[in-house]
Amino acid sequence: MTAVGVSFEAPVPWFPLPARLAVLLSGRGSNFVALADACESGALPARIVLVLSDRADAAGLARARARGLEAALEERGGETRAAHEARLAARIETAGADVVCLAGFMRVLSPAFVARFERRVVNVHPSLLPAFPGLEAQHQAFEHGVKVAGATVHLVDAGTDTGPIAGQEAVAVGPGDDAERLAARILEVEHRLYPATLAALLAGGWSIEGRRLRFSGPGSVEA
Repeated sequence: MTAVGVSFEAPVPWFPLPARLAVLLSGRGSNFVALADACESGALPARIVLVLSDRADAAGLARARARGLEAALEERGGETRAAHEARLAARIETAGADVVCLAGFMRVLSPAFVARFERRVVNVHPSLLPAFPGLEAQHQAFEHGVKVAGATVHLVDAGTDTGPIAGQEAVAVGPGDDAERLAARILEVEHRLYPATLAALLAGGWSIEGRRLRFSGPGSVEA
């Protein structure tokens, strides 16, 4: 978890633009598509240089290849977590990625991996963190009976969904909702929030003080 008192100030821009993104995914890749579309439209000043998956059946790999992007399978198999993460990291570094974007990557990254890309790993999570971290967050929220759910974009630290929050958007829970309908509406928000927040991060001019990430430039996504 982020230590109290830790500070960081991002330059303007955070990385030379267009920034180089590596996207990690395990499934259908809908958030990858949202990022790729934003890159193509110019809304996100970046380009995707690598898509990695830990699952051979991940539809996101085929979607990346259909766009002409470098897409690779790195299954863990029977090797250790450290060995698998070393292969992932080597791929990312060889591609020259500035930022690692988690887009439905269903493995918890070790503190050692996160430290290797310190403050360069970004994730989107389907809840209003710090509420409902971990798996099936939408279902957790629905079963808990919340009236408001939502999505969060955050920097990844050594904890599970504990890193500094860069962007959030709320989703009201309606009387006719079930967990699946709520999850679908949250996913729509993720597709909008992730590229917009990442664009604000790439614009730079933000800082971290303790656990709080503050935007000070024109790209701010804070309310």
